[in-house]
Amino acid sequence: MEAIKSALNIGSSKPAAIEPSAEQLAQLKEKYTSAGQDHVFTFYEDLSTSDKATLFEQLSGFDPEHINKITDRALNPPKNEDASTQSGLEPLPESATASILDSKTEDIENWYQSGLDLIGQNKVAVVLMAGGQGTRLGSSAPKGCYDIGLPSKKSLFQIQAERIRKVQELAAKKVGTSSAVVPWYVMTSGPTRGPTEKYFQENNYFGLDKANVFIFEQGVLPCISNEGKILLESKGKVAVAPDGNGGIYQALVVSDVMGDMRKRGIEHIHAYCVDNCLVKVADPVFIGFSASKDVDITTKVVRKRNATESVGLILLKNGKPDVVEYSEIDKETAEAQDAKQTGVLKFRAANIVNHYYSFRFLESIPQWAHNLPHHIARKKIPYADLKSGETVKPEKPNGIKLEQFVFDVFPMLDLSKFASMEVKREDEFSPLKNARGTGEDDPDTSKRDIMLQGKRWLEAAGAVVTGESTEVGVEVSPLFSYGGEGLEKFSGKEVKAPAVLEIE
Repeated sequence: MEAIKSALNIGSSKPAAIEPSAEQLAQLKEKYTSAGQDHVFTFYEDLSTSDKATLFEQLSGFDPEHINKITDRALNPPKNEDASTQSGLEPLPESATASILDSKTEDIENWYQSGLDLIGQNKVAVVLMAGGQGTRLGSSAPKGCYDIGLPSKKSLFQIQAERIRKVQELAAKKVGTSSAVVPWYVMTSGPTRGPTEKYFQENNYFGLDKANVFIFEQGVLPCISNEGKILLESKGKVAVAPDGNGGIYQALVVSDVMGDMRKRGIEHIHAYCVDNCLVKVADPVFIGFSASKDVDITTKVVRKRNATESVGLILLKNGKPDVVEYSEIDKETAEAQDAKQTGVLKFRAANIVNHYYSFRFLESIPQWAHNLPHHIARKKIPYADLKSGETVKPEKPNGIKLEQFVFDVFPMLDLSKFASMEVKREDEFSPLKNARGTGEDDPDTSKRDIMLQGKRWLEAAGAVVTGESTEVGVEVSPLFSYGGEGLEKFSGKEVKAPAVLEIE
């Protein structure tokens, strides 16, 4: 494990901070001095014994030469990394794609059944990226704790936990066992780990076995000044920020999630973001499709609404699978039409950060994680003045935060090991990004999309849903139905919306 951590340039954590010996302190100071970052010790002698120990531990967790290297690379990316010539962009080939919108019904059913088989054999795990707080929503709590306003008052965490419970039940029934297990690995950040653990404990893990819920934490990186210096938040603490959703790869190794998966015999992993209320957790169709293609990564996409929608696109860039941001694509390319389908964009595969990984690929993380690029976000970062020690709150961006993106690994794959599955936006993607009342990607749209999905499911099962308007729907508990199945008993019956279907 220590060798892996070393390869990833991250320090190991200790149970309690202990003041270092004079020799240990001298060795660490030498590392930072040779990297031109020794100013982090400016106030060391002024600190209490416990604060000295805490700062020493924090500084021991970083390799200052590595920090310099990734900062320089982020600020001065290689030309071929930065140059996105429009001529080098192509949609993924048909051999690497599938679409729920136009695939044969029997193909979708085969993927579903084979996915259930793999879940029933306890070979599937789920990784949830849940490091964000609900800051834009007016809450400092983890975003997964947020109540989007459903009649049941269920939070995002509860909705997703219940989907896991239901898919376990469906899979166990399919393979004829008493139970199936989909372990849930919940990646938090520094501010959200404690509250997330407490929330799960208070809610008895939403009916899941505690032994199958693994809460861990993504890494952090120092914040850097515009002059390339590590910023101090206070006299005894470095200013840090989470290392982006691309930090998932290092965190899987450092937190020994990979070791736990290995012990369980996991072969297939579904990873997604907490803010999507419609996410099909451990989706059997997605798992079955990916396993049938024998790929290492599959990504779910939704069809871009129009040429101007600000979304990243999954495509081929210079022959490699990649994500290209909206801002990198010119108007002509964005508006290009598919030669085979009238009225359909050529580049339409919108990235929704919903991915499949083979376990064999994630096992190789130590070989490639250190090669992933870092990106910069220029921010206003509070810092300790090196002369006075006082905290300064800048009025304009004074530094950068370094982060990695989860999709930066895509170009490392051979095209034969990468695939994409297009799904229906109204069935699988409704992100929670904005405060209530904005009318776009907010709690009201999340609630609406779940309620209208339930209404569609009931109508497909033969029910007659009535209500004051077409916008009024039905909340169908995930414990009642995972994806619209099991609602036959409502055929021919009237359901008055708004309503809630819950297991009694």
